[in-house]
Amino acid sequence: MDHFVGGSHIGQQEIARRLGLNSTDLTCFGYVLEAGVEPLTAGDLAERAHVTTGAVTGILNRLERAGFVLRQPDPEDRRRVRIVAEPAALTRVYAVYEPFYGRLAELYADYSPDEIAVLRDFFQRADALVRGYLEETRHSAM
Repeated sequence: MDHFVGGSHIGQQEIARRLGLNSTDLTCFGYVLEAGVEPLTAGDLAERAHVTTGAVTGILNRLERAGFVLRQPDPEDRRRVRIVAEPAALTRVYAVYEPFYGRLAELYADYSPDEIAVLRDFFQRADALVRGYLEETRHSAM
């Protein structure tokens, strides 16, 4: 598992480099994409990425300058902005990720639907465990 996590981390750094980003900025862009039709606020993004609101401002500035995100006024609260993906950025990101996702699809094809269900369960539960642990450590450090 450690090798998988380490390799994934290095892979994420390489993909970020190819896109002209750092890995934290790419991770944040991923959260923007994940939010879909419910755009995130800067505060939402800071919470998900476990960074301060000041740090997220710098991240958003870099992502905006690089053409990855747009800031839009929040229709319900004029003091806030919502973060959305720049449509042209999706093409760039998918072009870099597509070969990897193709290989993943080939790997998944080796598994039965029941085995895929076990893998999905594992990753969902492991993700919840990691997020829970991060929350505990965040609050215990205060």
